[in-house]
Amino acid sequence: LQLVQSGGGSVQPGGSLRLSCVASGFSLNDYTLGWFRQAPGKEREGVSCSSHAYGISHYARSVKGRFTITKDNARKTFYLEMNSLTPEDTAVYYCAAGSIPPLGGQAMCTGDLGDVGMDYWGNGTLVTVSL
Repeated sequence: LQLVQSGGGSVQPGGSLRLSCVASGFSLNDYTLGWFRQAPGKEREGVSCSSHAYGISHYARSVKGRFTITKDNARKTFYLEMNSLTPEDTAVYYCAAGSIPPLGGQAMCTGDLGDVGMDYWGNGTLVTVSL
């Protein structure tokens, strides 16, 4: 089971980026999918999560309305679409996935955007928002 990230880079405030996370070895529909970020000098925080099994998605208050988590099952890829970026969005972004409880895992997509049960992580990609 593996997650391989791509995307990211530098963008000016107000710009957009899309992060991609290709999954191998499991079905996206059976896992809770998530995006996390860690800004310089800060702890890692949850940005968004999605669960196909439960039909839910959650977003951090700071990104709600600007970021969207999507997936393409045929490509085994999930994405974080980021719009109206601000310097406060500068961070290393990580994708993550975890099996849901009915399948023996502990990963649930909840409003607290926790990382419990997120057993698989991407390698991280830097997003820099500046003039």
